[in-house]
Amino acid sequence: MKIPNTILNLRNAISLTLLAAVICCMGTVFVLYAAPSQGVELRVVNDSTREIRYLYLSPAENDNWGADQLNESAISPGGTRTINFTWDQSSVKLVGEDQDGCFLSATLNVSSNMQWTITNEAQPNCGN
Repeated sequence: MKIPNTILNLRNAISLTLLAAVICCMGTVFVLYAAPSQGVELRVVNDSTREIRYLYLSPAENDNWGADQLNESAISPGGTRTINFTWDQSSVKLVGEDQDGCFLSATLNVSSNMQWTITNEAQPNCGN
């Protein structure tokens, strides 16, 4: 009766091999999904007549704003500011607040060098 035992052992070996392969594939997916943080340089160009007093970062899909990135140093009309930060998602929501407390926002794909140009055509959200 060695043949049935051999078949049973072979079936168990195949099952274990398939289980190991599935676990390895799942681990690979998790590693690929959890993107590492990358250093980002964001250039904010204020081509508007608004003074941008605060700049916040948020994940693209929600409004969990972080701390002010301008450190209480506004971007005057016609001014430019470069901000360096680390980010671990594929996109980032940028939220700027002007001197009237109105918000401007944009969502950008994350790359090592990004630029957000604020113009007068941008429609601010003033809570109306």
